[in-house]
Amino acid sequence: MATVESKYLGELRTEATHLKSNTRITTDAPVDNHGKGEFFSPTDLVATAFGSCIMTVLGIAAETHHFDISGATWKITKIMTESPRRIGEVVVELAFPRDYSDKEKSIINHCISNCPVALSLHPDLKQSVSVTYGCK
Repeated sequence: MATVESKYLGELRTEATHLKSNTRITTDAPVDNHGKGEFFSPTDLVATAFGSCIMTVLGIAAETHHFDISGATWKITKIMTESPRRIGEVVVELAFPRDYSDKEKSIINHCISNCPVALSLHPDLKQSVSVTYGCK
């Protein structure tokens, strides 16, 4: 069974519908590639999926190992290359509101490098992840 159904809306815009929840995402080409830049671009979604996947897997691990990651935030920077035009690097900056034990930090590091999106991205795409603890 399909997971997502999509359609082209014209003017370099698409709409994807998650079939189980009926949630919709609209994408737009970025301004630097003939678009309006009014919504996430498809490559923005790839970069966003990477950061969200890390935190989802980490949330599962935190529940399993009984520690709290509530209040964690992250920033994503997507760096494009021109020839060929593709994502060259995704920078993820994770910030946690408290410090963790060495064991918990080890679990966090494992999740960062083993989330399904990280493992699915092409090996030429540079994945740069930094972690800061004790951020308010």
